[in-house]
Amino acid sequence: MFGTIREQLDTIFREDPAAKGIFEIVLCYPGFHAVLFHRLAHKLYNGGFTTLARSISQFSRWMTGIEIHPGAQIGRRFFIDHGMGVVIGETAIVGDDCLLYQGVTLGGTGKERGKRHPTLGNRVIIGSGAKVLGNITVGDDVRIGAGSVVLKPVPDHSTVVGIPGRIVRSRMDNEEALEHAKLPDPEGQAIDQLTQRVEQLETLVRELAGRQEPATPGGSKA
Repeated sequence: MFGTIREQLDTIFREDPAAKGIFEIVLCYPGFHAVLFHRLAHKLYNGGFTTLARSISQFSRWMTGIEIHPGAQIGRRFFIDHGMGVVIGETAIVGDDCLLYQGVTLGGTGKERGKRHPTLGNRVIIGSGAKVLGNITVGDDVRIGAGSVVLKPVPDHSTVVGIPGRIVRSRMDNEEALEHAKLPDPEGQAIDQLTQRVEQLETLVRELAGRQEPATPGGSKA
C-alpha cells in the first residue's frame, strides 16, 4: 500500500508542475484521493463486497467530484489532473501511465450489458471535457483533444480531435505532450477548403461571363 502511495506521489510530481510538496498533494489533490479510494473499493468489489465498495466510491465522488465505479480496472501511475466531473464506468479498463483532465467521461452508449465501456492502452492522455464512449479500444500513446467525442477505436500513436473524433495524426513521439495550441482543426480546415473552392468557382464564372460578346438591340452580334 505504501509503495502504491509513493508511486502515485511520484506520478503527480512528474505530471503536474504546480505540485510543490507531498503535504500539498495529500491535502489538496482530489485526483490523488480518488485513485486511492478506488484502489480500496476495487479490492472490495472483486471480493464480493459490492455494496460496501459502491458506498466508498460514492463517498469519494462526494468528496472529490470524481466518479470511478469500483468495477473499473485502473493501471499503475494513473493521474487525474484537477478532476472535477470525471466519470469512469464499471467495465472501463485504463492502462498504465494514463492522464485524464477534468470533465472526462469513459462511458457507455446505451443499456447493453457486459463490456460496454472503453479500454485505454498505456500512456493515453485525454483532454478536458472529452468523452470516450462505448466498448472501444484506444491504443497506446494516444492523445485525445479537449472536448472531443470518441466513438470508434483509435490505433496506437494517434491524435484525435473533434466531434465526432477524427484522427489528425497517426504517429508521434511517445513523450510528446498534448499541446492544444498545436493541434490541427479539421472543421476549420474543411471550412477553409470550402471557402477556397467557392472563390475559385466565382472567379471562373466571372471569366466565362467576360468572354461573352455583347449583343446589339436588334439581336445580331456586333
